[in-house]
Amino acid sequence: MASSSPASPPSPPLHFVLTGHVDHGKSSIIGRLLHDAGALPQGKHAAMEEMCRRRGVSFQWAFLMDALQAERDQGVTIDSSWIRFHSSTGDGSAMREFILIDAPGHERFVRNMITGADKADAALLVVDAGEGLQEQSFRHGFLLHLMGVRQLGVVINKMDLVGYDQGRFEALAAQVRAYLARLDMEPLAVLPVSAVAGDNIVRRGDNMPWYRGATMLEALGGFSARSEAADLPLRLPIQDVYRFDDERILVGRIESGRLQCGDRLLFSPSNQIATVTALKHWPQAQEGENSAAAGRCIGITLKEKIFIERGELASHMQDAPLESDVFRARMFWLSSEPLRPGDACELRLGGMRSMVDVESLEWIVDPVELSRRPAEELAANEIGEVVLRARRMLALDSFDANPATGRFVLARERQIQGGGAISLRGYTDRRAFLTRRATNITRMAHQVTLQERSKRIGHKSGVLWFTGLSGAGKSTLALTLERRLHDRGFQVFVLDGDNLRYGLNADLGFSPQDRVENIRRAFEVAGLFSRAGMLVITAFISPYASDRTRAREVIGEGFREIHIHADLAVCEARDPRGLYKKAHAGEIADFTGISAPYEAPKQADLLVDTAANDIEECVRMLLAYVEAEFRL
Repeated sequence: MASSSPASPPSPPLHFVLTGHVDHGKSSIIGRLLHDAGALPQGKHAAMEEMCRRRGVSFQWAFLMDALQAERDQGVTIDSSWIRFHSSTGDGSAMREFILIDAPGHERFVRNMITGADKADAALLVVDAGEGLQEQSFRHGFLLHLMGVRQLGVVINKMDLVGYDQGRFEALAAQVRAYLARLDMEPLAVLPVSAVAGDNIVRRGDNMPWYRGATMLEALGGFSARSEAADLPLRLPIQDVYRFDDERILVGRIESGRLQCGDRLLFSPSNQIATVTALKHWPQAQEGENSAAAGRCIGITLKEKIFIERGELASHMQDAPLESDVFRARMFWLSSEPLRPGDACELRLGGMRSMVDVESLEWIVDPVELSRRPAEELAANEIGEVVLRARRMLALDSFDANPATGRFVLARERQIQGGGAISLRGYTDRRAFLTRRATNITRMAHQVTLQERSKRIGHKSGVLWFTGLSGAGKSTLALTLERRLHDRGFQVFVLDGDNLRYGLNADLGFSPQDRVENIRRAFEVAGLFSRAGMLVITAFISPYASDRTRAREVIGEGFREIHIHADLAVCEARDPRGLYKKAHAGEIADFTGISAPYEAPKQADLLVDTAANDIEECVRMLLAYVEAEFRL
């Protein structure tokens, strides 16, 4: 049974959360658990009984948890409460430390339930034996999956109200197992309990002799603390920078991995590199302790004098996070004001804060049916798949790769409005875009100016950057426009995506990373042609908006983004090279529009709709635009 807290628990404390539909008995289970495990402060139970007597109400185990006056009056748990206790699991094992997180079940308080689940190593989902699975039961199960809680037990409570019926328990157990299986989750235990009678909480009792499985406390003893985070790549979000005289100490909590003095660290997204010279531990380190692992709050000092700010993410160079300004996410929304494409929110990710815009809302997910449907907004308590675009580069981990750093929240006016899990499917690392490896180089200044070249040729130089889906007509229009402009005296040349892949880009495939490098080389070459005084026409899908933005930055004033537009259905119907057919058959991976994203320009310099206009009309539009923009 319980005893006073040991000085050194034999294993890391287990953080576990209780979730479930309102009034299914979570607080009552907790009260009974703490009492029967001997974990209540001395005299607490008697004090609660006396309080109930004075109020003229019968004693309820839930009162032990519902400490707020508002909660007693309303009969619902409002906040997430944390209780630390020690107990044996009842099988003769050593004492173990537990940190119990009581999470609200009422729909209005899902925000606090998520706060509790975010810190949990394991969860118990409570289901009323009489009412069975309700909408919030399904929702909480889905949110536990979304928040990365993989150790799960299911507690079928109030068995006393169904006469301790074995058939009712087995039917509910089968139903909940079937639902969780669709989330790729398997409960480690499903057990029948009665908080009122105390059956199967800490002791077995005599009311369900047909059940031979673990008690709830024994099931908790089978869960493990999240020690595996130490085996993941190092992630140390920098929460603050302390300055003592000339010493700068970067502080934060190691979310995953291990760190020691002498490690060479990469800070993202600034891409600065430095060596750790000392570790400062909280609480105070043991003498000679020069390393730390996931879960420790530490400070570090660096050998190099580099400028690091709050929000940077430290990692080892060989296992760095991805850098991008756009990502997909499966997220939940809590605000009464729906989330819509174009909305702006503050992204909170570790110690980093950044404004993000909702690029698109792809799906709404039904947590009961686990089906998806398109929608124009994400309403309160709905779960959706969205694309978020930040206004700066971010250091990102996908949730599947690292749950500790793959979760985020969104806020408006300092209030948390939603949150979710990061997915990088279809998006790639842009770190190489931002890193210049060559040193000791100096850009050469030409003696012939661009204005002199333009005056001799008779037109301004520039780049007409054609972007659009495969089959939209980019290459056809580019080559036709080249012929017509040449006939009018323009120095013009087409850079086509396939032509470049025969030579300069022959070493690149079609992975997201190779697509980024393909476009980088293309706009660098186009920029050189432009600086030589020519008018360049490019024909690339160039699916990522950030690539096109970077192309505009590199090429400069003469860059024009031209969207050669046709709907996906039109492009699929044309399919001149059979690529869409192969993509649907799974023969082409990461195909734009099918298995990889296309981020259409929001404000292109010119939109040419090839579905609404024939080739001649499209070429006429392009010729008129070029004459107006580039002819001297």
